[in-house]
Amino acid sequence: MARIHKYLALSGALLLAGCQAVNTTNSSAVGVERKQYMFSMLSTDQVNQSYAQAYQETLQQAQSKGKLDTRSQNAKRLQAIGKRVIAQVGHFRTDATQWDWQVNLIDSPDLNANCGPGGKIIFYSGIITKLSLTDDEIAAVMGHEIAHALREHGREAMSKAYALEFAKTGLGAVLGVGQDVMAIADTAVQYGMTLPNSRGAETEADLIGIELAARAGYNPNGAVTLWRKMEQASQGAPAEFMSTHPASSTRIANLEQAIPKVMPLYQQAAKR
Repeated sequence: MARIHKYLALSGALLLAGCQAVNTTNSSAVGVERKQYMFSMLSTDQVNQSYAQAYQETLQQAQSKGKLDTRSQNAKRLQAIGKRVIAQVGHFRTDATQWDWQVNLIDSPDLNANCGPGGKIIFYSGIITKLSLTDDEIAAVMGHEIAHALREHGREAMSKAYALEFAKTGLGAVLGVGQDVMAIADTAVQYGMTLPNSRGAETEADLIGIELAARAGYNPNGAVTLWRKMEQASQGAPAEFMSTHPASSTRIANLEQAIPKVMPLYQQAAKR
């Protein structure tokens, strides 16, 4: 076990090797200030450009199957909500106001939505129709997904992957660690380092997301009702410790604690 502890300690150190300490967003009202470590040879522009290509391929595939929805009422709702929420991104990072933001709806039963690096948003119709989402709840989803892009969680995850791979390939030889011990250590690294950070990223996205929605004039309580609906729709989900997402009860409690910080922003926006 001493060798595993030594491996974990050195893995943590090497996780920072070749990385730059950054904070991708302003803290704003919700106070997200966690320092992030980005691989120095993996730039924001590189990640954004790579994802933009994949995004266009996804849209082309959907269009070829007649699944790219640009005319329905829900497609129009998404565009209207997206315009208002995206207009708030400058409160967290000014350069994001110059991104090529896109919002698209794909006809699919999936309960899912995402915003990739550089502001490329996809909603799947199932999340709107199956959960009967209100505009406030759609804004909560959109704010959450936009927050992932603003915080560059995708680039951060890629940076961790580079560092962990370097640790795995380099430390085994340095310490003379056998394959069985390396496998145990890999599991410890995954649960002790990777997954908690993933849950942390989800919490950051929740907090920034409700502020974006509130500033856009959408009631931040929509995030609470959204996750209650999601909780009902995802019965039998894995335990929080084994998941990259916080348990719904934890998520709702965190949101309820943060809502008073952004409610004045919503009230001000509602008056405009």
